[in-house]
Order: sequence, then structure tokens, then C-alpha cells
Amino acid sequence: MKKSVSLLLLLLIFSYLILRFDSNNSFASEIETSEPYEKIYSEVGYKTVEEAVRDFEQHFNQELKLPLRVPPISFTHYFGRFSNLEGEINDTFEITLISEQEPQNHFKIDVRPIKHKIQFSDKNVSEVFKLNNGSDAKYMEKLSQGFNHLLFESDNWQYMLSIDKDVSNIVTPEILVQIANSIDF
Repeated sequence: MKKSVSLLLLLLIFSYLILRFDSNNSFASEIETSEPYEKIYSEVGYKTVEEAVRDFEQHFNQELKLPLRVPPISFTHYFGRFSNLEGEINDTFEITLISEQEPQNHFKIDVRPIKHKIQFSDKNVSEVFKLNNGSDAKYMEKLSQGFNHLLFESDNWQYMLSIDKDVSNIVTPEILVQIANSIDF
């Protein structure tokens, strides 16, 4: 009797280990067969940053200056997108920097003409910083659940820098201000 219970217990443990090993393998194969970021992002209108900048500048017939700095975290992909919707009111430029290995490493830059800027309530503003060009930069932590934002204006453009909240302890508001200030170099 004790032998059959021991054998049954051994069989259960062995079965558990086999099932566990098999489920880990199937999860790994799902990850390996997922579509590459390049394909996923290109399907929703993203392209190289250079191509998107060119499209945006041609559309508005004005040069777009971008920050020379990026956050001090790693990124594996840089994508750009110009959204040319009916009229100019909702036309925007976007850069997305992401990391395939560290999904929390996500940084975005959104740009639109000042004449079509988005107005944000002051209740969303956590802190205001003065940029080197003399304009105010508004830091917002409550605007969205997943990102913190720095909003400012420069050269007839409204810029919004957005950083994933999961890395906001590394990419602080002061670092976002440094990135914003690097536009004017």
C-alpha cells in the first residue's frame, strides 16, 4: 500500500514537471513567433523618423527642430509618424522610442502647430519649469495613467514629451526639461 502511494506521488510530481516544462516551452515559442515591432508599427503608419519629419515639414512648409537628447534609458526602436488628417487642425508629428527587451522604456514626442495646439487644464499641471528660450514647460503627471508629460512651445510648434510612468524615477521632470532645452542648440 505504501509503495503504491509513493509510486502515485512520484507519478504526480513527474507529470507536474512535464506539464510545467511543456507550458514554458509553448510560452517561449509564442514570444519567438510574435511579429517584429517594425511590421506592427509600419502597419499603423509609422516609418523612419527622417521620412516622417520630411513629410511633416513639407506639409507645413516649415522646419521642425527636434531635441538632440533622449532619455538615459535604452531603446531598440525609433519610429516616426506624420498624421495628415482632413485640414490641418489634427495634423501631428510623433516620434516613438521603445525597447523590445524593456517595454517600460517608452518615450514619445508629439508635435503640432501652435495655432492648433491642445489646451490643457491647469489642474493637470504638477509643476512649471522655465526653458532656456524663455517659455514655460508644464509637467503633468495626472493627464494620463500610463505616461507623464512635459508640454511646451517653441518656433510655432507645441511639443509634448511623454515618458512611461514606470521609468519616471529615472527620467525625471528635470531630465525632460534638459531634453526640451536641447531643441535650441
